[in-house]
Amino acid sequence: MSKFHNVSVIKKANVYHNGNVTSRTVKFVDGSIKTLGFMLPGEYTFTTTDKELMEIIDGELEVLLPDSEQWQKVKGGESFDVPANAQFQINIKSPTDYCCSYFK
Repeated sequence: MSKFHNVSVIKKANVYHNGNVTSRTVKFVDGSIKTLGFMLPGEYTFTTTDKELMEIIDGELEVLLPDSEQWQKVKGGESFDVPANAQFQINIKSPTDYCCSYFK
């Protein structure tokens, strides 16, 4: 899906890692939430509360998921899942545009 309809967007940005990772929250009529964001090259650690689906729109990265010892390469057009209540690492190789979906 390249376009969202009938949504509310929170104007204030979510800013992480000294501004190298930013996103905006998108709320849907059914109560679901997504974030649309952008990450600059670098290595970052994130912690989840809910299960997440990270869709990479453009860019290239490597991700080290919980319970894995091997980095996974991910590029534009690909995605990966992150379990709830977990910590994962991302190594951004090129500026990366993403959409993150949250599942309770």
